[in-house]
Amino acid sequence: MESATLGEPPAPTERSLSMSVVVIGGGVVGASATYQLARSGADVTLIDAEYDGRATSAGAGIISPWSSREQDPDWFHIAAAGAEHYPALLRQLSDDGQTDVGYRRVGSLRLTTDAAVETEFAAVRDRAAGSALAGTVDVLTGSAARALHPLLEHDGPAIHVAGTARLDGRQLRAALWAAARKHGARIVTGRARIRAGSAVEAVEIDGEVIGADVVIEASGVWAPHVLEPLGLRSPVTAMRGQIVHLRLPGAEPREWPVILPMSAHYLLSFDDRIVVGATHESDAGLDHRLTVAGLHQVLGEALQVAPGLADAEFLEGRVGFRPVGPDAKPLLGTTPDLPGLIIANGLGAHGLTMGPYVGSIAAALAEGREPEVDLTPYDPFRGQPSMSGNRFSM
Repeated sequence: MESATLGEPPAPTERSLSMSVVVIGGGVVGASATYQLARSGADVTLIDAEYDGRATSAGAGIISPWSSREQDPDWFHIAAAGAEHYPALLRQLSDDGQTDVGYRRVGSLRLTTDAAVETEFAAVRDRAAGSALAGTVDVLTGSAARALHPLLEHDGPAIHVAGTARLDGRQLRAALWAAARKHGARIVTGRARIRAGSAVEAVEIDGEVIGADVVIEASGVWAPHVLEPLGLRSPVTAMRGQIVHLRLPGAEPREWPVILPMSAHYLLSFDDRIVVGATHESDAGLDHRLTVAGLHQVLGEALQVAPGLADAEFLEGRVGFRPVGPDAKPLLGTTPDLPGLIIANGLGAHGLTMGPYVGSIAAALAEGREPEVDLTPYDPFRGQPSMSGNRFSM
């Protein structure tokens, strides 16, 4: 590639001008791929089924791979690149008239204990060392942490990562859609059906057949419905997340840091609201409901670290289905058994961290360019036998 900077959006190529690409799934991954392809001059159509529970619409939007407790180095490599991708993407969007996606670097406080702080600090510090975006990493006393977040109730130490950002997934998706349209992308609503022989040929939607040199599958938890008619078995399953939005009278939470407790929950703030979450329900299927048990768990965890939220107003609850693969790493790459099909899925709970970057890699693959990252660890069909000979044409 011309640029070796990890996380930078790829440069357009002349080949894009004659390509026809269909992207299935309008969440942040598919929207990013569509935007980058449209900028490159490709003939690109984005198809979104508008299912309830799309992960992008519910996700919290915490951008801090350095603070994550996920240990897989291949996960961290692509997640860190995803975080580093944002400044360049935001510049692109601003140039296209999209100036606000709720992105703001507010820092984070990873709560820990006296016994664990030394080990955890070393891990976070080492991860952040290679990133100017991560900013400073410090250990704060409980009182110093509470000074940064007036609702926090924590006596132990906290690891402060100054460069942690938060963003609004709905705003980001809307901005990507609008900017993609500006560059000529077509966005349609409906359920897509891929037509293929020895390679991808077209996508059918509501009786319309759209010819395609390449199809990017970024349909989240609905991937099995898209791929099974082709004889391809998607490893994606759904993990339901219930998230609560609150408003605290008199509070001005815009600058408050993200709180990362010792559990898998979190607390972050926007201009007018505080977001707390989230459940991790692997047995709920596609049941798009807020439940009493889910709300109890989310609010109970939030009140443990921020008891001052007891006086907050309930604004809304959101439900999203995280697309989960066989491990924490995304499912990303081409499909040897079906030329022309690219998979970009399985980002789990980290879709807003790495989604735009994963989408840009999918766009590069669609244009026939070598991605800047080795995709071997992210094989979209890893752990499964080849489906050659089992596919059938449509």
